[in-house]
Amino acid sequence: MSNRFLFMFATNIQRWGYQHVLKPFFFRCDPEWTHDQVCEVGERFGRSRLARGMAQKLCAFQDDSLHQEILGIHFSNPIGLTEGFDKNARLTQILPSIGFGYEIVGSVTAQACKGNAKPRLWRLPKSKGLVVYYGLMNDGGEAIRSRLSTKTFAMPIGISIAKTNCPGTVETQSGIEDYVQGFTTMRDTGDFFVINISCPNAFGGEPFSDPKRLEALLSRLDGIETSKPIFIKSAVDLTIEELDALIAVMDRHRVHGIILSNLTKQYGRREIVQDEIQPHMKGGISGRPTYEASNTLIAHTYLEAGDRYVIIGVGGVFTAEDAYEKIRQGASLVQLATGMIFEGPQLIGELNRGLAQLLHRDGFNSISEVVGSAHRS
Repeated sequence: MSNRFLFMFATNIQRWGYQHVLKPFFFRCDPEWTHDQVCEVGERFGRSRLARGMAQKLCAFQDDSLHQEILGIHFSNPIGLTEGFDKNARLTQILPSIGFGYEIVGSVTAQACKGNAKPRLWRLPKSKGLVVYYGLMNDGGEAIRSRLSTKTFAMPIGISIAKTNCPGTVETQSGIEDYVQGFTTMRDTGDFFVINISCPNAFGGEPFSDPKRLEALLSRLDGIETSKPIFIKSAVDLTIEELDALIAVMDRHRVHGIILSNLTKQYGRREIVQDEIQPHMKGGISGRPTYEASNTLIAHTYLEAGDRYVIIGVGGVFTAEDAYEKIRQGASLVQLATGMIFEGPQLIGELNRGLAQLLHRDGFNSISEVVGSAHRS
């Protein structure tokens, strides 16, 4: 039995089991409880060499055409786990075995943060989305740095830095100093950094999406010595003019890439089935409702600044075609979390297999040749 046939057989069985057994059970349980249990199991499996090896054989798909060298970092495939899922860096050991090419942990804040009051996570099954109101819950920079310092990694690790969600960081200067503390704490950890300026669920909103405040923040971060690439994570609800203003600020500072995009707070988007939205729900919406808006921002950024910035696309990836389209529009890497929650962990291998098939179908030799191809004749 060939490895490719075994992979297809195994993923089909996993998909059936997830859709007909695990997902019905999970979706009857509280979303946050389910997430916590999945992370607990994933962390335990990650400690076992046997479990990692079995997962690798059954879930991961490898193909040389998916490899990329980006900013001096080797990515075995373009599919990553977005920040917000592995908040406390508990899954770094198991994720490569189920096929991920990288992950971004956190967001990490300078101080430990309990986040917003529960309930703070809801599912939107018809809209294929989640309403997220965690409020940057995490163990804090020191604890997460210590946890990661004892491990080696089989894939690139990004560290997302956000300001601590508390009243004390609302004022601009105190917010900047909080970012600086978090960045400095994590400076020697991971392969690249993400400066998250777009969490919609924290005290003070998204103040550093304002160009003047972003200018002040990046000026301060420029003074911290590091050789690692830095990405900015932006909001999805930006206008093109607002995005251009942020890019103009980035052009003056040590920034290497941009992640497009974070959650939407526009509950009236046409992709959202309105009878799912309840008055008690708070926060931003992930998943399918962000797909088209994210793609629009990716395409614009690639055309306007693709020669200067690496783009990571995130928002609404459920199929290989979804990921492929983000790459065609200009993303070099893609992230997801909601798609895996709805489709199952075998989705990662399915995405990579599908990407390899799509790029060969279209006459490309590597995934890097696909990047931005929608804009070439």
